[in-house]
Amino acid sequence: MSHTTETHSPDAGYWHLWSDADGITHQTHCRFQHLELKTFAPPAKDLWTKRLAADPEDITILVLQPGTLNWHRNPQPQWIVPLSGTWFVESMDGTRVEMGPGQLSFGEDQLAKSDANGREGHLSGVVGNEPCVLMVIQIKDPPRVGAACKVD
Repeated sequence: MSHTTETHSPDAGYWHLWSDADGITHQTHCRFQHLELKTFAPPAKDLWTKRLAADPEDITILVLQPGTLNWHRNPQPQWIVPLSGTWFVESMDGTRVEMGPGQLSFGEDQLAKSDANGREGHLSGVVGNEPCVLMVIQIKDPPRVGAACKVD
């Protein structure tokens, strides 16, 4: 039984850091598809829900200090949720995205290859002078190539 009059799925997006077939990383702003209005925690009203098929492995809290990390790849596919502060991710194609609380990133650059400039994966760091707290949810699923916005 529905307890709401909402009829259109809300806009829920994320940034996807992914590798193409040549090993170059890119970032694409994606949108979760097929959210369903359904009971999640009865007797609370129905909520827009999207259950991801990913198999979670680990949840970690990271505190990034001001500054920039070296070029690196995510250790495994992982969702990254900023809890406080602002951080940035720069992909090998030169795209730089800044994210703060409430924004979401899926890091899937494990198949990146080193380019002529020695860049591999992504560059990331803190924006500003305050630390950034991130929640990282690593998943067991293997990384894919050329699969922008294909996490659900």
